[in-house]
Amino acid sequence: MTRSAIIVGGGIGGLATAIALQRIGWTATVLERVPAIAEVGAGLSLSPNAVRALDALGLGDRARAIGMPTWATHNLRTTDGGHLLHPPAAGTPPLIAIRRARLHDLLLQAVPASWLQTGIEVTDVHQDDHSVTVTHSAGELTADLVVAADGIHSPIRQQLFPGTVPRFLHYTAWLGLLNTSAFKDVDFIGSMTSGRGRYFLIHPVAQDQIYWALGTAADAPAIRHDDERLAALRLVGDWHDPIPRLVDATPATDIRRVDIHEVPRLPTYAAGRVALLGDAAHAMSPDRGQGAAQSIEDAVTLAAALTRTPDIPEAFRHYDQERRPRTQRIARDARRTGRQMTGSGITATLATNGLLRMIPSSTWHRILPRAMAPLWAWQPPDLGGHAAKAK
Repeated sequence: MTRSAIIVGGGIGGLATAIALQRIGWTATVLERVPAIAEVGAGLSLSPNAVRALDALGLGDRARAIGMPTWATHNLRTTDGGHLLHPPAAGTPPLIAIRRARLHDLLLQAVPASWLQTGIEVTDVHQDDHSVTVTHSAGELTADLVVAADGIHSPIRQQLFPGTVPRFLHYTAWLGLLNTSAFKDVDFIGSMTSGRGRYFLIHPVAQDQIYWALGTAADAPAIRHDDERLAALRLVGDWHDPIPRLVDATPATDIRRVDIHEVPRLPTYAAGRVALLGDAAHAMSPDRGQGAAQSIEDAVTLAAALTRTPDIPEAFRHYDQERRPRTQRIARDARRTGRQMTGSGITATLATNGLLRMIPSSTWHRILPRAMAPLWAWQPPDLGGHAAKAK
């Protein structure tokens, strides 16, 4: 008998879960609230662990083909243009930068079209010893399990854990996409500039396109300006070239303003036959570049757990034990990094005064691998075995 799942949410985590379940012999129904499945956002970077997770889904090579290598983690600069760290003269960048929409489309194309239902809003989840039923705007649906990949504002998480509303991290960001055909004088290899309690990240996402992000502290969420491009330009207008030119040249329609939130630490990601995944479980600050990566890791780990045991609640307990410590640790570290980058603490002060340049590049080259190794060294579990029979 074919095992079945209901996946609530058609973002990166939900689609990755559908692909992972298909690879172990399950069928799934993906319920997405919006009328047409689409991924919002500008760009992101895929770290080695994210690419290995995509490899486990059979999509790693395609992700490499549509992404761009970026040295952003190894090209660290101060606001006056000085270098804290120069990228190596040879070698392969550790990250692949990609438009979020292209990654989402890559996942979407790998999910059977018949599995997708859009314009469906889930209002309730009820389970017994044998199945789970979701009540939604078009009726009810029953399956062997439910995966809640319904984002940072997850109604299912709220049902399971009342009061777990996202918390604002006193941090806001502008995100931009820009065609760079007019910037022939600049070699966009990826960079991160920091100082004055803010940062400016540049990733190449196509041959003539970059994604940039400007982050800074904010007293409250939802503070907006009539001209967000001008607001961003005021913060970096005297920073090194080409940062002011990039912001000024970006069409206003291609700039998004986002306030950074995270989900409070949960006691578990599983409740019987219901599992939380991705931002629904552990939405985090973007400062370790791990939001999408951890969602895809979740999907692969969840599917692998279902192959190891026939009992769904037990499999979900294993999933929780494997994923919660790692993702909550990464969320904590990302939050701390965000505070250092956008606050008025010692790191921001040192960067503002140019004192970080007193640290030799050789030291930075030692620090970075140690800092990133726990993130990037993750290896995907095997999905190649026979799926266990659910009960």
